[in-house]
Amino acid sequence: MAEMTPREEDNAAPFDCSHALRLSAADWILVAVLLLVLTGFAPIAWQWFEKFEPGPDYRMPYQLSSDYWLYGRYCRKLCGRTKVLVVGDSVVWGHYVPPDETLTHYLNEFSGQERFANLGLDGTHPAALEGLLRYYGPSLCRQTVLLHFNPLWLSSSKHDLQTDKEFHFNHPDLVSQFAVRIPCYKAPFARRVRIALLRTIPFSNWINHLRATYYESTDVQSWTLRHPYRCALAALTRGLPEPGGIPEPSGGTWVEKGAKKQNLAWVELDTSLQWLFFRRAIDLLRRQGNDVFVLVGPFNEHMLDDSDAAAYNAIKAQVAHWLAKNEIPHLVPPPLPAELYVDASHPIGAGYALWARGILRQPAFAPLAK
Repeated sequence: MAEMTPREEDNAAPFDCSHALRLSAADWILVAVLLLVLTGFAPIAWQWFEKFEPGPDYRMPYQLSSDYWLYGRYCRKLCGRTKVLVVGDSVVWGHYVPPDETLTHYLNEFSGQERFANLGLDGTHPAALEGLLRYYGPSLCRQTVLLHFNPLWLSSSKHDLQTDKEFHFNHPDLVSQFAVRIPCYKAPFARRVRIALLRTIPFSNWINHLRATYYESTDVQSWTLRHPYRCALAALTRGLPEPGGIPEPSGGTWVEKGAKKQNLAWVELDTSLQWLFFRRAIDLLRRQGNDVFVLVGPFNEHMLDDSDAAAYNAIKAQVAHWLAKNEIPHLVPPPLPAELYVDASHPIGAGYALWARGILRQPAFAPLAK
C-alpha cells in the first residue's frame, strides 16, 4: 500500500482509535461533580464503616500520634457527651503507663463516674498543640477543658524552638507555617504552603489516616511492594489498633536509674515561643466557649540544682500570676516524691493518682469528687 504524502495526511480524517474515550463538556462537568462528591462524602461514609467506640480509658494509639483525622473524630465524638476533656502532651497521654494508670483513669476512679476523657497526644509541645486544637479540634466548644502546661518545653532554647540551627521536632505539620516565625523551622516555602492547604482538606487528612492505620504509613503502591501476596483492600478490614502504652524504660524510675541532677538553661517566660503558643491555645479554647482549667507541671524539681530551681520557681510564679490575672482557674501542685518520676516530667501510675486527688480537691472539680 502506497504511503500518503504530507498533504494527504493533513486532509485525512482524524484517526479513530477503538479504545479512545472522548468526553464532551457535559461529561467533564459530570466527572467533576462526581469527584467533588467522592472527596467530600468519602471521609463521612468511612466513619460508618470503621468501628470507633472509645471506652473510658481510651487514648490515641501511640503509633497513630500523627493521625490528626482520627484525633478530630475523637474530639467530635466526645463533644456529644458530658465530659471533662483532659488535653496535653505525653504527660496527659501517659507515656510510661498503661491506659488504666493514666491521669484520666484516676480522675474517673476517684470521682466515681466516667466524666473525664484523655485527649492527650504524644509529643504535642505547645506550638503543635495550638495547631492541633485550631485545625483538628474546632468541635471543642462549650466544654470543660483541663489543659496541661508542661514546663519541660521551657527548659532550653532548643525545647523552646528558639535556636537558629535547624533541627527536627515533633509534629512540624501542626506548627504555624507563616503567622509566627519559628527560628529552627526551615521548611521550604512550597512545603509550608502544601501543609497549610492540606490540613484544611478533610479528604487529604482521611487519606493520611488510612495510610497510617492500615498501610504502615506508606501509600498503597509501596505497601503492595512490601506485601505482594496480600490483598490491599483486605487490609482495610483490620480495624483500629488498641490504645496500648509504652513500656517503662529499663532502669525503672528516676531514683532507680541513679537520680542524677541536670543543668538546664531555662528561657525567659516573656520571650518564650512555647509560652506564646500556650497562651494562644488558651485564647482559642476560651473563644470557643470552653471553661479552661490549667494544670502546671509538676516538673521533677528533685533533679534541679539550686540555680536551676530558682529559675524554675520564678517561671512558675510568673505563669501562676498570668493565669490569675486572666481569671483562669489553675493548679500549681508541689512536686511529687522523687521515686514517683520516670524522668523530668513523666510520673508512674502512683504519681498520676496523687495528681488526680489534688485536682478533684479544686473548687472547679469538687462537685465531681466522691
